[in-house]
Amino acid sequence: MVLSRGWSLFLVAVGVWTWAIWPRFAVAIWNDERAWSAGAVGEGSPTGFLWVHALLIAASLAIGTMVGVLGIRAYRAARHPSSPPSPAPPPSPR
Repeated sequence: MVLSRGWSLFLVAVGVWTWAIWPRFAVAIWNDERAWSAGAVGEGSPTGFLWVHALLIAASLAIGTMVGVLGIRAYRAARHPSSPPSPAPPPSPR
């Protein structure tokens, strides 16, 4: 399957958007008092709130990275369409 260049660029944009948004969200979660058992940022042990959000952020970054990589590969495939396969050589006489 070959995607159009437009859809390929859309996938790349989604990958870039993912990396622009989720790290900022990670900082916000880290600085949230609910993320720490002592109720102060960075003090005490991490709570379930931090771990659940860390898992969601990691999964989103992984998915966004894969979408971006697929977009780049699709864009390259659309730029350089592969040539049709060459016919098989005739069988050699024995």
